[in-house]
Amino acid sequence: MMEIRALEKSKDKIVFMLKDSTPTFANSLRRAIVGEVPVMAIENAEIRKNSSILYDEIIAHRLGLLPLTTDIKSYNVPEKCKCEGKGCARCQLGLTLKAKGPAMVYASEIKSKDTAVKPVYPNMPIVKLLKGQQLELEATAVLGTGRQHAKWSPGLAFYKQKPEIEIGAVAEPAKVVESCPVDVFDLKDNKVVVNKENLTKCHLCGACEDVSGGKVKVNKTNDFIFTVESWGQLEPKVIVQEASKAINEKCDEFIALVKQLS
Repeated sequence: MMEIRALEKSKDKIVFMLKDSTPTFANSLRRAIVGEVPVMAIENAEIRKNSSILYDEIIAHRLGLLPLTTDIKSYNVPEKCKCEGKGCARCQLGLTLKAKGPAMVYASEIKSKDTAVKPVYPNMPIVKLLKGQQLELEATAVLGTGRQHAKWSPGLAFYKQKPEIEIGAVAEPAKVVESCPVDVFDLKDNKVVVNKENLTKCHLCGACEDVSGGKVKVNKTNDFIFTVESWGQLEPKVIVQEASKAINEKCDEFIALVKQLS
């Protein structure tokens, strides 16, 4: 039975251990996190006035890459909405921006029709306007996934296998301790011992094995240390939960398709 143990948690980052799993499932979870979790992003921009130094296309591109706080429960992915993607209040959101120079235009100046959906980082610059220059636009934000475009990716996810270290009779223990870049080893009574607090930081680089002449062995286990960093649209815990739901939905869909074969 798989088990999850929290190792580290903050507002935008979570580190947990996935015990008794497989590389296949661990990679499926990683791919689901970055590519299957829906978040809000600006998809269309109607630029009515733009006398800045940047072309309309560049302004639109910068708007699309602005992370927006996401309320998954209030919106539908367009292709799953009752309007069938034609556009309604349940699958899209309007935003406006009006600015006049001289000034630096920041993300905080974007006005949203839904207070729950707004730029995650208000101080992100969009464009600098000189005296007499203006920028006026209307934009539409929709739910999407990282599989469609990177702007809909909720964050960064990566993992590594937890090591199991065997220590034999080491001739030069001090060199083994110094060889580890993340301080996995300590020197005690002129012997190499594992620092259990830093064990999960091991990169499986093999430096200790080389220095010890094979007396120290780093073995891979079926436990995986996951790190999920959010761009701010969703909390890391919510991202993992939504990724799990996406995996379940795909499994159910696959089972239904297999049943059609019989």
